[in-house]
Amino acid sequence: MVKYSVLDRTFGALADPTRREILERLAEGPASVSELARPLGMSMPGLLKHVRILEQAQLVTTQKQGRVRECRLDPGQLDDAARWIQDRRRRWERRLDRLGTYLDRQGGLERQAGPEPG
Repeated sequence: MVKYSVLDRTFGALADPTRREILERLAEGPASVSELARPLGMSMPGLLKHVRILEQAQLVTTQKQGRVRECRLDPGQLDDAARWIQDRRRRWERRLDRLGTYLDRQGGLERQAGPEPG
């Protein structure tokens, strides 16, 4: 079972468009903080705040190599979030299927009863 605090951090991190852009870029491969900041037009301290939130959500790992901090995607928590979403999707699909079956039966009963007197 996924703990909600983990999911809260994951979804909280994913809620920001800048952080999603960072994840999209890291899906292509590792990048330094400066490489991530450049296309976003963001200061290094500003980008580092986003990277720290992604690290806390365990979506990104960083490693300092000399003066360069390299960031890598760590998709493990995305798998947990995807499972949570899929579980909810299956529940709603089952509910909608039952509703569809119910409505089909109701429509069939109305057709069998004939037109209402008017």
